[in-house]
Amino acid sequence: MSFTNYAENKVMDVAFGETTWTAPTTHYLSLHTANPGETGATGELSGNGYVRQSIGFTVTNNTATNTAVVEFPTATGSWGTITHIAIWDAATSGNAIAYAALTSSKAIATGDVLRLPAGDLDITLD
Repeated sequence: MSFTNYAENKVMDVAFGETTWTAPTTHYLSLHTANPGETGATGELSGNGYVRQSIGFTVTNNTATNTAVVEFPTATGSWGTITHIAIWDAATSGNAIAYAALTSSKAIATGDVLRLPAGDLDITLD
């Protein structure tokens, strides 16, 4: 996953003493049909039952891993082909923190439910 410019700026501010930052208490996972880019907004789904889902992490050394299954609601219409995901600090609007391409894209049709198993999403800093 890549950090967005927003998150990179927060890390730099905190690491070098320019300011403090209160990290979000809840993170949200979004689904995208295109690369979300540095703002996280490009290609995010809307409609047909889609809403961002909360996601929790545990951090070990330089890796954050999702702690539980993340399940999106049943699609009430086609969501298209999901190619990317992003992590946000709010259920709607807010600031994108990180984004990545999926290893394999996934077409979501009417009636499908997308689930991300616990431990399947890793965010690593090198």
